[in-house]
This record gives sequence, C-alpha cells and structure tokens, in this order.
Amino acid sequence: MTDFGDPPALGTELSRVVRGDVGFDATSRALVTMDASNYRRVPLGVVAPRDADDVAAVLEVCRERRVPVVARGGGTSIAGQATGTGVVLDFTRHMNGLVSLDPRTRTAVVQPGLVLDRLQEAAAPHGLRFGPDPSTHSRCTLGGMIGNNSCGSHSVAWGTTADSVRELDVVTARGERLRLGQDWAGAPDGLRALAEGELARLRTGFPELPRRISGYALDALLPERGADVARSFCGSEGTLGVLTEAVVRLVEAPRARALAVLAYADESAAAEAAAGLLPYGPLTVEGMAADLVPSPAALPRGGAWLFVETGGESVAQARARAQEIVRAADVVDALVVTDPAGQRALWRIREDASGTATRMPDGTEAWPGWEDCAVPPARLGAYLRDFRALMAAHGLRGTPYGHFGDGCIHVRIDFDLLTRAGVARFRRFSEELAELVVAHGGSLSGEHGDGQARAELLPRMYGAEMVGLFERVKGVWDPDDLLNPGMLVRPAPLDSALRFSVLPREPVDVAFGYPLDGGDFSAAVRRCVGVAKCRTTSVSGSGVMCPSFRATGAEEHSTRGRARLLHEMLAGEVVTDGWRSTEVRDALDLCLSCKGCRSDCPVGVDMATYKAEFLHQHYAGRRRPAAHYAMGWLPVWLRAVSRTRTAWLVNAVSAVRPVARAVKRLGGLAPEREIPRVAPRPFSRWWERRRAEAAGGSGPVSPGGSAAAHGDLVVLWPDTFTEHLSPAVGQAAVRVLEAAGLRVALPPTVHLAKPPVGDGRTVALDPLSLLRGRGRVCCGLTYVSTGQLDRARAVMRRTLDLMEPVLETDAPVVVLEPSCAAALRTDVPELLPDDPRAARLAARVLTFAETLERHAPGWTPPRVDRPVAGQTHCHQHAVLGDAADRRLREAALLTGELSGGCCGLAGNFGFEKGHYEVSTACAEEQLLPSVRDAPDGTVVLADGFSCRTQLEQLAGVRGRHLAEVLAEALDANRRRDGG
Repeated sequence: MTDFGDPPALGTELSRVVRGDVGFDATSRALVTMDASNYRRVPLGVVAPRDADDVAAVLEVCRERRVPVVARGGGTSIAGQATGTGVVLDFTRHMNGLVSLDPRTRTAVVQPGLVLDRLQEAAAPHGLRFGPDPSTHSRCTLGGMIGNNSCGSHSVAWGTTADSVRELDVVTARGERLRLGQDWAGAPDGLRALAEGELARLRTGFPELPRRISGYALDALLPERGADVARSFCGSEGTLGVLTEAVVRLVEAPRARALAVLAYADESAAAEAAAGLLPYGPLTVEGMAADLVPSPAALPRGGAWLFVETGGESVAQARARAQEIVRAADVVDALVVTDPAGQRALWRIREDASGTATRMPDGTEAWPGWEDCAVPPARLGAYLRDFRALMAAHGLRGTPYGHFGDGCIHVRIDFDLLTRAGVARFRRFSEELAELVVAHGGSLSGEHGDGQARAELLPRMYGAEMVGLFERVKGVWDPDDLLNPGMLVRPAPLDSALRFSVLPREPVDVAFGYPLDGGDFSAAVRRCVGVAKCRTTSVSGSGVMCPSFRATGAEEHSTRGRARLLHEMLAGEVVTDGWRSTEVRDALDLCLSCKGCRSDCPVGVDMATYKAEFLHQHYAGRRRPAAHYAMGWLPVWLRAVSRTRTAWLVNAVSAVRPVARAVKRLGGLAPEREIPRVAPRPFSRWWERRRAEAAGGSGPVSPGGSAAAHGDLVVLWPDTFTEHLSPAVGQAAVRVLEAAGLRVALPPTVHLAKPPVGDGRTVALDPLSLLRGRGRVCCGLTYVSTGQLDRARAVMRRTLDLMEPVLETDAPVVVLEPSCAAALRTDVPELLPDDPRAARLAARVLTFAETLERHAPGWTPPRVDRPVAGQTHCHQHAVLGDAADRRLREAALLTGELSGGCCGLAGNFGFEKGHYEVSTACAEEQLLPSVRDAPDGTVVLADGFSCRTQLEQLAGVRGRHLAEVLAEALDANRRRDGG
C-alpha cells in the first residue's frame, strides 16, 4: 500500500482511472483550503468528476490508500465542512447539470453541482420554483444544500431542503450505489436494524423546531415518518455518502408578490413581533438591524426591520395580504412594495448582510462560528436578550439578523482569532452559548450545519448517548471513516485549524496604504470570507463583479479564488514562492482590474489594488512583460508624439499591417487588436489656440476661464485619453460646461508660486519651474494597473506639485474619463497616504454630471429625447457612482438604462497578448447585446475610452461620451435658433 503522504503517486493513479479533471498542483490545492468558515485544511489534491463512475473510482483508490474524501459544492459552507486534508471532489465543473424537469409531477432531477439559480430559471417558465433559497442562491449548489439541509428566507412557507427531496443517488465509501427514498429504500445494511432498536430514543431525543439542522436527522427513519432514508441523509455534511444525483420537489410560485418592510425600534422588538405574524401565512419573515445597512435611505425609518413577503394570484391580492400584516403589526413605520425591481433592490440589502456582517460599524473584523443557532420562534426575543448579555459579558460585539420567523439567527462576532488569548475566549464563549441555546430549547445549527464549528458541542444538545448513536450510524454508512472525517462525529476541536493561524503576525511591507485595513495587507486579504458573490454566473442591473470568472468559469479567476491564492502565498505552505509566485501571477493575469469587487463584494475586497500590489512586488528588480512598458508608459509615448507633432506619422505607420504586426509583437499586444489612432491635435493645443483667439492673440501662460462664462470656476482634467486619443470629448465638455455658465480652466503646466488660478492673466511663477520645464498632470492609472507603483508615486507627486495652486482654491476638478477619476479618488490617496495633498485632491474630483449638478444647479440641459444603450463604466459603478449621470440623462430626456458588467477592454487588459478571448467574452455578456438589440435612433453612451474602443473594434459602433451628446444637442439648438 502506497503511503498516504505520496500525493504525486495518488494524483497519477487518479488521473489513470477518472475521466474528469485531476489537480494536485499548488493552485488547485490552494483554491480549496478554505470555505466560508474560520477553518483551513490543506488537501492533497482536487478531482472534478464527470459522472458517478468517476466518483466511484475516486472512492476506490482513496479507500485503498486510506485517503479521506470531501465533497464540495460552491464552497460557501460556514462551519468548515467543505474542506479536507485528502481529496476534494469539486462538482461545480462537470456534474452541474439539470438532468430533467417535469412540470406535471413538479419534480426535477439534478446533479450535485447545479447552482440553485439555474434550477430556478428552468422552473420559472412553468410557474414553479425550488422552495429553499439561501442568500447564496446565485452560487450555492443543490449538492451543498442537501449536504447542509439549507433553508433560506422562504422556509416559513416551504421548509428546508429536506422537505423538498424525493430521492437521492448516493455512492458509499465502499462503492455501493444506493437510491435513497422512503420505506427504507436504499438503506445500507444494518441501518434499519439499528434504527428500529432505538425507536424510543428517536421519538424523544430530538427537539421540535422548524430549523433543527444539528446532528443526523435520524427521526426521519421513524415508521410514522415514512422511514425516509433520503430525508435522513440531508444535513449529513458529506459524512455518510457522496451524492451523485437527486430528485427534488418543486413548489408553485405565487403569480404575484408584495414585500412589506416593517420597521421597529430595535431587533428585540422585531424578534418579539415575528412569531405573531406567522398565522397570516407569509412567505418570509426576515429580520435585520440598522448596523448591517450601509445606507438605510431605501428603508422605512427605524432601528430594525422585518422583511415580510406575501403572495397572491394578482398584485392586488398580494398587496392586500401585505397591508393586512402591516395593520396587524405594531410598527414604527412600514413600506409595501409590489414593483419587482424595487423588491429585488430591497432583498439585496438583506442578502448582502452575510458579507457586510463581517465588518463591524467601526471597520473591525467579525467572524462566523455561531452563525445560525435556532430557537423556537416564540422564544426568539428572550433568547436575543440573553445572547446579547452573553456577548457583553465576554466583551464581544455582533449584530444579529436572519430568519426571525423560524427563530434562526445569523450573527458575525468580533472574535479575536489571531492571538492565543482571543482563541481561548472564542472557545469559552462557544461553550457558554451552546448551553444558552439548549436552555431555550434550540438547535446549535439552524441552517448551515455543525461542521467543525459546533460538532464538538453536540453532546450538550443531544447528550452522550444520542451522540454515540450518531457514531454508530456513521459506522454503518462509512465503516472506514473515509468521508469528511472530523465533522459531526469524532469532531476536530472547534478552535483547531483556524485559517488565520498561518498568516504573518507582523504587517507585510507593501506600497499601498490600505487605510480600511490599518495598513496591513494580511488584513486586506482576510477580507474575503468566502461567501463567493463573485462566483455568480450572471449579473443583474448595473453589477460588475466578477467578469473574468463569468468568462472562464474557473475558480482561480474569481475574486475569491485570487484572494485564496494570496492567502496561501502569505501562509507559505502550499504557495511557497511568496511574491515571486507564478501561481498567483497567473491567476491575477486575467483580472481586468475593473474594481467591480470593490463595490459589489459584500466585504469590499479590492482585487484591482491587490493585483497592482502583487505585480509591483513580483517584478521588483526584474524585467517586466513588454506590455507593461508599451501600455504602462502610454502617457510618456503619447506626450512624445505630441511634442514632436508626429501623430500623422504614427497613424500612417500603424495602418501598414506588417509594421503594425511587428509593433504589436514587440509591445506584447494582442495581434487581434487595432492600434487606436492618435489625434492630430491634442486637446490642450486646441484649448490654447481657442484661448489665444479669445484673448486677441496673446495667449496666457497659465489656464484661465472663458470670458463668456460668469459662474463657478471648474478645472477640467486633461487625462491622457482625452488629451491624445479623443480630444473631441474634452472639446464637447468645455462647450457644455460653459453653456451652463461655468468658467473652465485647465490645470497648470508649470509650478506656480501662488494662486490665483483661472483668471487667465495673472501668473506668479516659481523661478525653478523654468528650469524644470512644462509638465502635465497625470493620475498615474496606467502605471498602477501594470503594478509600476514607484513610477506611479513619482508621477502622482509631480501632479500634486502642479495642482497645489488649484488646491488652494475652491474649484472642483472635473474628470471626464471614469477610470482616471477613480484613480484620483482612490489610488492617489492610497499610494500617498502620508501626503495630505492627495486626500485634498481626491475630495475635489467630480465627474462631468456631478459638476453640472453641484455647480450649475439651475441649468437645464438640452432636450435630446432619444433612447440610450451602452454600459456604465465599471470604475464609475465601483468607485464614483452614477446617480448624477442618471439624473442628468433624465433631464435631457435620454431614456432607458445602461447595462452592467465590464466592456472587457479595461484599459491595458484587452490590449495585452493572451487576453483577447476573455476580453471579447466580457463584451459579449452585456455590452454588445445591448447595443445590437437597441432600436434605430438609439444613442450609444460610453464615457470611457476603453468602452468606446471596444464598441468600435468589436461591433463597428461609435460610442459617445455624455458630454458629446449634450454638446451636439446644444449645437443643434443654436442652428435651429439661428445662432
């Protein structure tokens, strides 16, 4: 027998016997060391089976070698049960299909890796749905839901996953293939005799709760409950057998829904009220407090809320039921919403709580561990008061939320899991909380399972004899203890194998300031708790995260996957090369730096910044890829073209295909890409000539305002793209801003000794500036995105020197390119945290629409009166926000919504060799279909140069900046008026 510690030999043998994917490399292992819990276990390897035969083959090999096996779905488990030290089975890659759906019998046959939302989408046209719906519905799998007996917000109406299971196909650790069902169908040898010998214990040993998930559901084997082997298997956390297929029950979805949001003074009041609403037959009774809501503006006034959904045959009927509940509830305030989009927006607030709860209001970290205890709903208020008192006694903080109608509470607590004393307090609190839950007649787990987090404490809930019965049942199913050992029975200690123990204890020396993480890169990486919102396969509304995962479907190209690799890089056990790691480099290679995770990730993971940091460290003292020089230094190359006035030559040479091919090859650029044309006359040269003409030929040295304007002074930022590649955008912006009565200036190009700025005439020069020569402001974006952070900081400092006179005025800085605006607001202050000028500049940055709204509030834009299509720039979505743009479009009668996602070009990303396929896949997700499907006369809006370039090169469509559209309308009005 080959030794258990010989992973290469095991991997070779598994590759020989399975048709699926076998990964024993560092990347494959690093990606599954953790789930969404506090725990970390390093596997030997990962297998993605193609079918049940593959599963059986893996189990046979591993049984012979005594290697444990863990089944894994979406990896969102919160108790540690989706990690293991042996072989991890990943069902999301191949065994992820919907086998069949029968509307007549209201059943579906599913594979374990099928994501819940895909089942819901298939069932919806038939008026059906799967009842349970955890907040992770967009990425959790049916196999994981069955393994944990998941529930979700609609359990008051449709129960747990066990209530929706008909039959299960299972392979046991010893290779038996069983079809589990009622009347002892599929029971392994010995199970019936064991259960029938313990009928009295099965009838009296389990508390009656709607959310009793802890332990094995052995009471499902009682004859009066149908001796349902399939139901008893639910919630076994992969410790009894490996699921390969399931027949599940669907329920009829209401034709219409209404959502009543009931406001209370605090969560205790909401908890007390929840049970009283159950007789009205709601679909949900969900609760959360104000601490979990970043902006409660969309909610009725109060300190805590119940989300109560009702259904009906019509909107009127659903609304009437919701209003009946409002009248019956003793509330501070209430809101009833029947609009589906409005309901989705409100539900997103609740669903994101699983991520936002990982940060306390002051930004400190909070962790799972006691994520989902459940008590009888009528006791919830009393339990919450005792629970808060216990937290206070231990000096801990947490904000409860969750399924108030079922008495199930989620909470993340600010445990200190980094020090020995903190871990000891974690254990003491866990033991005392277990006693408290039991005293209230509750279950240690009400949704996510026991895993490693709670299984050690099951004797406090069930007693030693019942736990002993659990062990005997495990022995019947899995006598070799091959499947997920350390979970449920003979558990690992709840304070062992904590994922934080392997991270560096001292802060890592890094370039960015990481202000939200105390300057600690390890703390920044710890932000990813594994809830995996980045693994959604489609985005709704204006969402962005994570385009590369949606393009490839590979975990290493998700935000979570990259965060896991960075975690393992810091740990140094699986990924051993530190900042030189090729595994991390390759995973980050397809990160578009779209910044979508910065806003869409519930905990604000900022992978674009982490990527820039990694590239900076990875290539320190080493030669970089050619594209880093070609694209990263783009401002330098374009300024050289401008100074030498050779744009015509560059464009002519670029049009010669053999020469263009050679240039792209030398520059590390994608051969499929066309090189954008350089503008013959840069924006600032147009500006200077225009100013000179307005001043009668005596142009000023410094920027100034227009003689025609009389309002506030605004400083228009000449970003690299506007300056050299699309000056028409800048020209249009000037016309619109001046039409709104604003005085427009450009930033200084020499170091001014003092203000004023923008009067067009008075200039006080620093004498040394004449020696330094003229310069141009730059946000440093291209250097940041390629990880050239030393160069970025130098460029940013030079920019701050030039901008000092502007910063001494009240003038806002108007930035037309969203990516440059985002860099000025975030990257500059985070790379120069010790320079107060950086924060001052960031605070001045406004978008084009924000400028008009704040500084020309009385101006009415021209009526365009046309529909729009296109895409909100990903950096605008993530960093800047687009509320002002929406209002400006509405005022100009530009109707319709822009799509979400990312255009896929994303600055340098889409131009780099090897990225073209992913770049186009991202564009095909939302941007290109929205443009193709647009009716005639639609205005295609694209404020970002990358978005416009992608549209032009892939669809032959000219996208326009909003400033161009408004300027064109102004010109049309003047012509019509005879001006």
